[in-house]
Amino acid sequence: MKQQIAAGEFKAKCLSLLDQVQKTRQEIVVTKRGRPVAKVVPVEEEEPQIWGRMKGTGIILGDIISPIDVEWEAEKGRWDPTENERG
Repeated sequence: MKQQIAAGEFKAKCLSLLDQVQKTRQEIVVTKRGRPVAKVVPVEEEEPQIWGRMKGTGIILGDIISPIDVEWEAEKGRWDPTENERG
């Protein structure tokens, strides 16, 4: 059963009631003149996200799509894999 409490009493006992909701995981309905006006409910613990947790944290500086003015060896069509070994 949901616990109901008058708004004036809730104001006086707010911090202890929040601790109670956290501990018991049961909601409290706050009433004003006998009518419900608010609910205090426990926060659902969310499991940490592994994928996408860095979303929105990167910044693109400049144009990453347009070609650059540097010619690459791969574009010339004569890439030599042993070239890196020669230094």
